[in-house]
Amino acid sequence: MNDRPAAAGRDALRKVAKVAPGSTRRELTALRERVAELEEDLQEARRLNVRVAELLDLVEELLVPMAQQDEERVQRYLDAHTAVL
Repeated sequence: MNDRPAAAGRDALRKVAKVAPGSTRRELTALRERVAELEEDLQEARRLNVRVAELLDLVEELLVPMAQQDEERVQRYLDAHTAVL
């Protein structure tokens, strides 16, 4: 029979027994801080993705009529969005 899981469990117990008092609390605090940083980075990435999508929509709304040589649509778009651009 394979007693490898039992050996792994014993190894883990030995490692835990060697942990200095308070070190796990410090590690836990450090991990919580890192998770908070990663969540902030994720929110910023989401905001940037939304902004890129908005810009792509604007470009598409302008370039498609230009590619179709629809000058009237292009001018209407530019008139409507001049303040935004």
